[in-house]
Amino acid sequence: MNKVMLIGNLTRDPELVTTNSGISLCKFGLAVQRRFSSNDGEKDVDFFNIVVWRGPAENCYKYLKKGSKVGIMGSIQTRNYESNDGTKKFAFDIVAEEIEFLSSKAAEGGMTADMPVNAGSKTTGKSDVINTFTPIDDNDLPF
Repeated sequence: MNKVMLIGNLTRDPELVTTNSGISLCKFGLAVQRRFSSNDGEKDVDFFNIVVWRGPAENCYKYLKKGSKVGIMGSIQTRNYESNDGTKKFAFDIVAEEIEFLSSKAAEGGMTADMPVNAGSKTTGKSDVINTFTPIDDNDLPF
């Protein structure tokens, strides 16, 4: 089983590219604070490379920016490459399958009511926005 769940903040603005076959790919860095403090009282931070494909990639590029808080569920993928000096390098990426935008509208300063709450492949769009519910009176409840 290869599953990972992370909550953190973007370390840089998302970068969107399109493959030769027309598929969208978005990349960004994610800083995740560790649960426990180190000996000096500071919480350590881990940094991850995040990769998002297709429609969710376009939503990430459109709505996220450096500092945005997101929740990610996906898998770990390894790759290797040769650096300029000829040494073999290994890298680990998190391939996001589902992304939840967790920053508040006020923190983002510019998000609108039609921004999707969930950028994942299962649900996106205006139907996910909580403020579209109509309040009802308690006397109208059937129980």
